[in-house]
This record gives sequence, C-alpha cells and structure tokens, in this order.
Amino acid sequence: MGKLQQDAEPSDVGLDAERLQRIDRHFTAFVDEGRLPGFLVMVSRGGKVPYVATYGWRDVEQRLPVELDTLFRIYSMTKPITSVAAMMLYEEGRFRLDEPVSTYLPEFAELQVYAGGSSVNPITRPASEPMRIWHLLTHTSGLTYGFLYQTVVDAIYRARGFEWGSPRGADLAGSCQGWASLPLLFEPGTSWNYSVATDVVGRLVEVLSGQSLDRFFAERIFEPLGMDDTGFHLERDEDINRLAVLYTPHPETGKAMPNTAMGRVGRVAPAVLSGGGGLVSSAGDYHRFTQMLLGGGELDGTRLLSPRTLAYMTENHLPGGHDIAWFGHPISGEPDEGIGFGLGFSVTMDSVRHRALSSVGEFAWGGAASTSFWVDPAEDLTVVWMTQLLPSGTLPIKPRLQPLVYQAIVD
Repeated sequence: MGKLQQDAEPSDVGLDAERLQRIDRHFTAFVDEGRLPGFLVMVSRGGKVPYVATYGWRDVEQRLPVELDTLFRIYSMTKPITSVAAMMLYEEGRFRLDEPVSTYLPEFAELQVYAGGSSVNPITRPASEPMRIWHLLTHTSGLTYGFLYQTVVDAIYRARGFEWGSPRGADLAGSCQGWASLPLLFEPGTSWNYSVATDVVGRLVEVLSGQSLDRFFAERIFEPLGMDDTGFHLERDEDINRLAVLYTPHPETGKAMPNTAMGRVGRVAPAVLSGGGGLVSSAGDYHRFTQMLLGGGELDGTRLLSPRTLAYMTENHLPGGHDIAWFGHPISGEPDEGIGFGLGFSVTMDSVRHRALSSVGEFAWGGAASTSFWVDPAEDLTVVWMTQLLPSGTLPIKPRLQPLVYQAIVD
C-alpha cells in the first residue's frame, strides 16, 4: 500500500507543472556536480500526488538509479513516528504529559545538571526540576547528542560512547541508564536542545505498552497504515539491493563518497531500537504517514490519533510562545527564527521571521542523512524528500526546496 506513483495532473490541484520543473533543475545540478548522490522528491495536495521526481543514484559506484521504491535511512524522521506512538498511549490514559519520567524509568530520578568544568572533570549540581515526559517530547529535557559538537556535555556523551549511536553491547534500556547517569545540559524546561530525548520516549513506549518498540510500531502504526517497507532493518533479503548507499562529503572536494563505517545501518538488526533515528523507510511509506498527519490522525478509515490530539501536538509548546532561536540551542546551520516546537515536530509560527515561503501552522522535521518532510494543513499539502547524504547540514535541503514548492502553487 505504500507504493508511490503520480495520480493527478498538477493543474488538477492548483499547481503549475512548468514551475514544478524548477525543483528538478535546481537539485539535478548538485547531483551532476557530485555533491549529492541522488534524490527522490514528491509533492501531494488534496490527497493526490501530482509531482514525483527522481534523479541520480542510490548507488553511485554501481550506477544503480534512485527509483520510486528505493529504501532510505530516515534517521530523525523516525522521531515523529515515535511521538505519535507515545501520544496513542497518552490517549489511552497510560500517562500524563506532566508526569516525571522517573515514574516509569527510575534511573531518571536523581539527575545532575552541568555547572562548569571540563568534560574530563565536570562540575555538577542536583537538578531542581524533575524531567517530565513533556520535556522529552519538546526537546526541553536537558539531554543532548554527542555528535552536535557544541558543548562540554556533548563531549561527555562522546567519551561515554554516545556519538552516532550507543556503546557496544548496550540496548535501549541500557542506553537510557547511561544517559540518565550523565549531566544534563540545563535544568529541564529552561531551554531547547536537540537530543536523545525521543529515544527515551521510545523506551517509555516499551514500558507503557509491554511491547518492544519494533513490535509496537509494526502492529499499531505500520501494518494499519500499510507501511510495508518501514522498520528498524531490512527483514527481506530481496530488499538489500533497494537500500541506498550512505554518503558523506569528501573533506577536500565536497563530493559525495560512501560512508562505509555507518553504511551497515539498516542492513542488520540493531542492538538499540532507536526511536530517535533508527528506521529505514521508502518515500511511499512516509507519504502515507504524512497523509495520516494531514488527515488529523486518520487515513483510509484507519485512525491512530484524534484530530484534537494531532492539533495539540502541532502547536508551539515552547514556554512564552518563543521560537527555537530565542529559547534554545539551535542546530548549527538551521534557520530557526519563527520556528517553534510541538510534541515531536517543528512548527512554523511566523513565516516572515523565518524568511521563507511557507504557511503558519506547517509542521515538519528532517533526518541526519538530509531527508526531510513537511505537512501544511493550510495548503492541504505534504512534501517528502529522500536522499542519503550525512550530515544534513552539508547541503541544507529544506531552505532550498521550500520556495521551489510554494512558488508552484498558483490557485
């Protein structure tokens, strides 16, 4: 059911076909220069798909093209799925958003906050505020990522084996115990910082549901939505050839070269079921997920969330109505003015301050390998972009793609 195909003419849904071709012309140049291996981009409006384009290679060396059924490591585009899973349990009364995380994960009961010193000899003090489930979903928990290379606490994560994954031998439960033992970057609720918080949410889903995260995803989200190509690893041998190679820019030339160190991700079952970044998916499958979001939690008669819950998740939850640029530690290279954060999604609050063609109320996120999506309820629009170039800041996609999509809307 996750098969992707164009099923409408652009003019049928208020788009200009010739203007849409500007997307192709812009991004094919990056492929031809060798800076991007290949891509798949799709735009839907009014429940129809008037535009799908592929170009370049899922495997540059073997000259295997990107195709409509190519599989991609979606990294942090896993986070909205995990957030939906948590809120499905919230709707069942399994937890309250203001409950301390330690109610369900006791290792988070005695948290320390970084107060100074080096990564080798940090100075800490006890947290005065408990970490709450709401803090995890909004990235205001005080947790961080080792790969951010922004703070001393990031360096502490790396020293403990938490950079682009977890230490050898750790599972999700063990990773949560490790993160809880490390100092927080700030008091919970006092700032925004991108982090492993959604991985902790994934562990909460396991504890609250009594199922492993992969089983919960499969039984409660993927199977009901017909997302047959999405999971934590390839389970069918015949799918190996569909998985795109992971690329990294050459440090001198900037041209995409295979990342062999991380290329095994998605090919084998992971030790850690990462709700923050562990899934492999196809554009067709993720399109179905975005259509469920656009539909207020329902798709083709299958309802995962109520419209009221989905609307609540996609409001800005940052204190004082502030944006990420004011309230937080913005991700390097990302334009965060006018962008708030909800329960698992970034939210456009002010498109003028964001300095981009967009709509107020648009919600979105992306992945470390330069994948991206957004949902625009005002325009009845969704966009999915897939490629495999790590890290995402190498060639920021959404700031380039967004105006090219919106300038094609002519009704």
